[in-house]
Formats: sequence, structure tokens, C-alpha cells
Amino acid sequence: MPDTLLYKVLVAIRHHKSLPGVLMNVSLSTIKRTIAATEMLLIFPASLFIIGLVVRNVQPQQYEPAHTAQRIVTWYAARPWTLSVLLIALPLAVLITGGATLRRSWKADLELRRDGRQTLAAFRTHLATLFVAAATLTAGGVLAIVALHVITD
Repeated sequence: MPDTLLYKVLVAIRHHKSLPGVLMNVSLSTIKRTIAATEMLLIFPASLFIIGLVVRNVQPQQYEPAHTAQRIVTWYAARPWTLSVLLIALPLAVLITGGATLRRSWKADLELRRDGRQTLAAFRTHLATLFVAAATLTAGGVLAIVALHVITD
């Protein structure tokens, strides 16, 4: 692996060096923002389903938004692959990548640890990391709900 381009990119990112012959200057905050945006997209289908489950029970289904929520839930239920892909695989991917990203950020970033002990004043500084944390926690919640549902059926 030491000869691969991926290895060189990872080493360069880790040591904040530029790569000779490669026009790439990626900062760690850009990587975190990309991970945050990707995690939000990956967790969206499972979140939509869970919200649909809740909303359809709020009022009678002949009224909106319960009617639309029921249609969303029915769409998911009619496709067997949605359980394994949209409700398990994608949230699991978010949970794993988010956990790894948060762990790396927590270990490497003294400022993040200090800000974690302070109030919401640091919210704006670490917005991408907070989105990663929110997506990771959402993925854990979705996986717990799906696991309980699979176990009880």
C-alpha cells in the first residue's frame, strides 16, 4: 500500500503536506464538511421513514400530512430492499464513519475538547463536526428502532 496514490493522499492529509505532482490541497475542515454533508444525505431516507411512521399516527390518515406519511411508509413497505439498504446499511455506514470522524476529531483537536467543555459559543466553530455527531446519533437511533422492530416481528 505505501506506493499507492491513496496512501500518499492520506499521509499528505495527515501531515498537512502538499503532494508532488498532484494538484490537491484539501484541508481537514473541508474533509469534515464533506463527511457531514454525505452523512446527512445517507441518513435522510431512514429519517424520512421514521418521521413518516410518527406523523401517520398523529391524526386520521385521510387528512394531510398523515395521508402523505402513510404513502411514504407504504412505499418503503412495498419494497423489501428498503429495510436492508435504506434502514440498515446506510444508517450503519453513517454510524461507523461518524464515530470514526468524531473519535479522530476528539483525539486530534485540543480546541474541540476545550470547546466541548464550554458553552454553545463554540457551536459556530465546529458546525460540521456537530452535523456529523447529529447524523451519527440519528443513525444509532434508527438502527435501534429497526432492530427492535425486526426482533419483535
